Amino acid sequence: MNHFGEKLRKLRETKGLLLRQVAASIEVDTAFLSKMERGERKPKREQVMKLSELLKADSKELLSLWIADRILEVITDTDAGIRALEIAKKDIIKK
Repeated sequence: MNHFGEKLRKLRETKGLLLRQVAASIEVDTAFLSKMERGERKPKREQVMKLSELLKADSKELLSLWIADRILEVITDTDAGIRALEIAKKDIIKK
């Protein structure tokens, strides 16, 4: 899945911004931003935060989508993945 990239493209297009405008604002090249939108390249956390500010988007939503994509990239086995998520959830709740 590419939850983050799809949301990024929708936000950019809704704002009427070109790839090159957004790319320049977060100091990446246009090709990199295009690949982020297609899910072929993964942005850094700092870039996600810059994008949320630039696009006036909910930073928690964008960050959640970014994290979800990263988790899905790692979890390939459904049963083991679900168990791993349950373990992680318990640890997060303890904090």
